[in-house]
Amino acid sequence: MLRFSQFHHGIVACIVASAAYSGFAGAAEPKPEEGWIALFNGKDFTGWKMVDPPSGEFKSLKEVKNDDGKVTAFIGVTKKDGKEVTLWEVKDGMIVGGGPSSHLFTEVEADDFQYRVEAKINDKGNSGQYFRTKMGPGFPAGYEAQINATHSDPIRTGSLYPDGRTKLGESKKEITVMNTAAHKAEEFFTQEVIANGDRIQILVNGKQTIDFKDPNKTYTKGHFALQGHDPGSVMTFKKVEYKPLKK
Repeated sequence: MLRFSQFHHGIVACIVASAAYSGFAGAAEPKPEEGWIALFNGKDFTGWKMVDPPSGEFKSLKEVKNDDGKVTAFIGVTKKDGKEVTLWEVKDGMIVGGGPSSHLFTEVEADDFQYRVEAKINDKGNSGQYFRTKMGPGFPAGYEAQINATHSDPIRTGSLYPDGRTKLGESKKEITVMNTAAHKAEEFFTQEVIANGDRIQILVNGKQTIDFKDPNKTYTKGHFALQGHDPGSVMTFKKVEYKPLKK
C-alpha cells in the first residue's frame, strides 16, 4: 500500500508533467490571433500548390511526401541535364525556398484582406510576397510585396514591385523603397499587406512603407504566393497568414 506522502508526490509529479506537456504542445502549434487564418500549418504543404513545370527552366516537378501522404517538399527537374533541385521544403517547422526561380501558391483565393508573413532572406537574396495572383508558370500576374535586404536589385522590402508588364511600372517612385531595407539580411521581420479595393498598404515591422491607390485596379482577386527569385536566394517563412476584411 502507498503511504500518503508517496501518493501525494505521485499526484504532484503527474500534474507537473501534464502542465509541461500542455505548454510544449501549445508552443509547437501556436494559434493565430483572432480573425487571422493560418495558411501554413508548420508541418507540410497542405493548402499549397506549384505549377508543373514551375518555369521554362524545368521539365517537370516532383513531390516529396511524408508517411501521412502529405507533401513536405517540391523538387524541380531541370530541362538541361535532368538535375533535381529542391525548390521548397518544410524544415524545422518553417517554409524554406531556394534554387532557380519558382513560386509556391496557396489554394485559397481572396480579394480584400490583411496578409502577413514572418520571414527572413539571405545576404544577396531576393524573394516576394505575392497577392491577388494568378497561378501560372514563370513570374505570375499579380501584386508583389518585395522581400530583399541586399540583392543587386535596389528595390527593397516594403515595396510594391513596379512590374513593367503593367502600368504599375509608371508609379515606381510612389510604390518603392529604394536601396535600404528596414531589416538586415538573415534577420526575421514581419511584412504585412493590406489590400482593400484599389488601396494597397505595406507595413514592415509595424511601420507603413507604402500607401498606394492603384488607379488601374490592376488585380482585384487571386491567390497568395511566395517567390524564389534566383539560384542564390534562400528565403525562410515562419508564418504565413491572412485576415479577410469585412465587406
